[in-house]
Amino acid sequence: MFGVAIDASFGGNTPDRKSSQAYVMYLFGGVTGWQANKQRTVTTSTTEVELLALSQAVKEGKFVMRLLKEIGVRFDEDKLTTVRLVNEEAFKLQTNLRHVDIHNHWLRQEVKERLVNMQYTPTKEMIANGLTKVLGRSEFEEFVEQVNLRDIAEIIEGSEK
Repeated sequence: MFGVAIDASFGGNTPDRKSSQAYVMYLFGGVTGWQANKQRTVTTSTTEVELLALSQAVKEGKFVMRLLKEIGVRFDEDKLTTVRLVNEEAFKLQTNLRHVDIHNHWLRQEVKERLVNMQYTPTKEMIANGLTKVLGRSEFEEFVEQVNLRDIAEIIEGSEK
């Protein structure tokens, strides 16, 4: 199955307080693409940060979805409020930022038309988390395992035995 995991880090860039965002695309458990970058605008809540990150990842994921039309695509998000905002009609965003509200309505439209499947994933299981946070050694090793990275030398040595 094709999926996209999304994460964001609120206001972590000290000089300008812009947030970072990242996504990891995977197909049948293997990472096929990723991106991590600083958002262009300063936001005032974690929900706004996650919505902007989610919007960008859905756009990128939809491009790949066109290539993989017959395969279902899942978007993983670790902020339950954000998932509820785009999945549930009764849940409303309270923001004075027009561009964030526009992203929210666009995402709702994509979900309503069943063009994307939004799913909550706990932060501990969020594969994109390793691209937006500073990781200690054990967290980094866990991230490497999550994205299914392997030392090619170990693989080659194992096959020669």
